[in-house]
Amino acid sequence: MEFRRRQLLRDGLPKRVALVPGSYNPPTNAHRALMESALELVDEVVAVMPRAFPHKSYEGVSLEDRIRMLEHVSAQPYSIAISEGGLFIEMCHEFVSAAGPAEVSIVCGRDAAERVLTWDYGDSNVLDRMFDNFGLMVAARQGEFDVPARFRDRIRALGIAPENDALSSTEVRERIRSGVEWRHLVPEMVAPLIEQLY
Repeated sequence: MEFRRRQLLRDGLPKRVALVPGSYNPPTNAHRALMESALELVDEVVAVMPRAFPHKSYEGVSLEDRIRMLEHVSAQPYSIAISEGGLFIEMCHEFVSAAGPAEVSIVCGRDAAERVLTWDYGDSNVLDRMFDNFGLMVAARQGEFDVPARFRDRIRALGIAPENDALSSTEVRERIRSGVEWRHLVPEMVAPLIEQLY
């Protein structure tokens, strides 16, 4: 894991860390809400982008330009990193390898959490092994997440404002292409850079 910026809430080795993976194409108010909500629960929040996505490639806006946008998402302290792997478990291992022992949680929306829990891994013990390495912080996304009893100690709800519930980077890009107002959907400090890049 390559850190582009480290900002910890407390001095010393972080004990509780929230990784916020995403493509940030572009960063939205929903990304900011996830990061700021997680900051209330952990010692460090890390916005993570994989160097290469498992199932798609970088198109349009480069990784470096996305990092530039990420630098202005919130006035709150947060770190920015690039991971070599694109899977949650890979990001978790990379963080611990680079930064030392920590209790790691992955921040995601309901839709991503459901994919993690229902994916056919071909091995019934995969989820137990994953949750031995990290927990999930799950925000409602077009519906609340129903946490299976088996994993209640490793998954916690993350509250964000309802207006961010369905907000996506795709919507922002489509609005820009269509000439429809979009600036209210992104952090104010990022808007000029988004306008320039898109």
